[in-house]
Amino acid sequence: MSKVKSTSQKSKVNEHVRIRAYKVALKTIKLINTFPNKKAFWSLADQLLRAITSIGANIIEAKSSSSRREFIKFYEIALKSANESKFWLCLIRDSKIGDQKLVSSILQEVTEISKILASSLLTLKGKR
Repeated sequence: MSKVKSTSQKSKVNEHVRIRAYKVALKTIKLINTFPNKKAFWSLADQLLRAITSIGANIIEAKSSSSRREFIKFYEIALKSANESKFWLCLIRDSKIGDQKLVSSILQEVTEISKILASSLLTLKGKR
């Protein structure tokens, strides 16, 4: 019975992080729309959007994985995407482009998502 409860709790955590990843992707689209329409910002916007949408996409892929090993691999990719997103957000923040309040909000959320993913990976790998 405790195994069922444990699986149910894991499922709730997975759903929670998936929803957060989806919402942060939506906020990022809103942020990108505040960027000046200049060539220098197109690449930043593209890189950020690819990285941040990859977080949620890989969490969803993990849900339909065929093995524990495959599930872990998708979570690892999601974590790498979250870390890459933090890089692009810091670059945008320090360049002072876009809505800075929104940049800070997204950066904070991505940082929290990456911590959840890292913690989940430690648990999945039995290192905690």
